[in-house]
Amino acid sequence: MLTYTLRRIAGLVPTLLVLVTLSFFIIRLAPGGPFDQEQALPAAIRANLDAAYGLDQPLISQYGNYLAVVVQGDLGPSLRYKDFTVNELIARGLPLSLTIGLAAALLAFFIGVPLGALAAWRANRFTDHAVMGFSMLGVVLPGFVVGPLLALLFGIYWPIFRVAGYEPGQLSFLVLPVVTLALPVAAYVARLMRDSLEEVLRANFIRTARAKGLSAGAIFRRHALRPALIPVVSYLGPAVAFVVTGSLVVESVFGLPGSGRFLIQGAVDRDYPLVMGMILVYGVLTLLCNLVADLLYAWLDPRVRL
Repeated sequence: MLTYTLRRIAGLVPTLLVLVTLSFFIIRLAPGGPFDQEQALPAAIRANLDAAYGLDQPLISQYGNYLAVVVQGDLGPSLRYKDFTVNELIARGLPLSLTIGLAAALLAFFIGVPLGALAAWRANRFTDHAVMGFSMLGVVLPGFVVGPLLALLFGIYWPIFRVAGYEPGQLSFLVLPVVTLALPVAAYVARLMRDSLEEVLRANFIRTARAKGLSAGAIFRRHALRPALIPVVSYLGPAVAFVVTGSLVVESVFGLPGSGRFLIQGAVDRDYPLVMGMILVYGVLTLLCNLVADLLYAWLDPRVRL
């Protein structure tokens, strides 16, 4: 297991290098620049700004300089937020985005797995159809529809939770955003768990366990649950990355000061260091989530390590 883990970790480095390289050159292909404004700057001021931030150098030199500072953990200064570095901006919004995303992923897992298992255990009955109907709604309804509906129901008609803004330490502000993010993931998890468990329950080793007289609960816990979780774990890796990095709509609906706004605003303003910093952070999070999923997959199915 240790060899497999080290091999997977070593594979993250070239992937990150490719991600940084492609992002660096692609963002600079977009028309415009960070200092383009409605009123054009004088040529001398524009030249001084380009020289101050190294934008007057050849592109390959800029790329080399960027890699040299990134490996030291420095994401550079923001070109638009003059008083902040990219590290400081990300540190302001990322903890909240991580909190919402990880809480949504855990909630989706603890909702989707039991519902999917229940549907598989009661296959082709009312319970199965009801769970699959719920999962279909969760898949087709986007966050910008679910979020306002939840805010309307539980923030206005029944004012149980807060629906806008955020105060540190007040969990009431986070309940509705977390539920909004968790619902589509829980729906996918339920469908995956249902299909996977139904297939496992038809396997020969399950028939053998039943023939030995094991109870339904013992069969589920000892023999069916672990192999049935393999597709779910494979999906949860990118799903966690999705809910952490894809919460921009939810943050906008509920007025949360997360990190997603920096990526969009940075792209609009051509703030190269800010966009690169957000892409790098999101890329690392995605790779780490996939790494954890691969390790869990190898634990559930030891054949993967070979």
